[in-house]
Amino acid sequence: MKKEHKKAGKAGRVDADAILPEYDFSHARPNKYASQVENMAEIIKAGYFTKIIGNFGENMVCNWLSRSGFEVALLDHTGIDVLAYRRATGERLGITVKSRTRLTGTENTCVNLLSSRRGRDDRQRVVEACEAFACTPWIAVYVEARDAADLYLTSLDNFDAKYRRLGSAIDTWSMASKCREQYEQDPAVKHICIKLDSKHWVW
Repeated sequence: MKKEHKKAGKAGRVDADAILPEYDFSHARPNKYASQVENMAEIIKAGYFTKIIGNFGENMVCNWLSRSGFEVALLDHTGIDVLAYRRATGERLGITVKSRTRLTGTENTCVNLLSSRRGRDDRQRVVEACEAFACTPWIAVYVEARDAADLYLTSLDNFDAKYRRLGSAIDTWSMASKCREQYEQDPAVKHICIKLDSKHWVW
């Protein structure tokens, strides 16, 4: 018995306000990046951001030392980034600056300072640069998160005596809560905390 083939009917007209099935996105998965676009307080790093935050951290160090009576200069030199001299006391600091930006949830991630991996010897480079400029080795750490930024400044000697982990190939500056409390109690660690509060920063 032969099957009857029904002829396809003509497609009916669609109401002007109706949504065709192929354009109905009501059941689509939500965009996981939507909240970042809606709230620009969240950090979205652009391609050149690492260089920008590095320069910003160095200038932040210069700013706070300059307003504390130091003559300062940015250096393009292996080992140190800032040279600071305080005429009143004769102090001369050679500072290596490490700047980082931390996304939400990574604020407690440590900051790498000096590496001795793969033949590198960052510590020796700092020491040699400071010998060349007749200054004392210091380290500065600038960490910026969504709601706050922290600037730490201390001598390399103080870091070695209190916070360095012996035997590690990379010296790090811990940002864990316990270590932050130790920094607050240590008068040899200079600390600036800046609260960030954006208004209408939506693009």
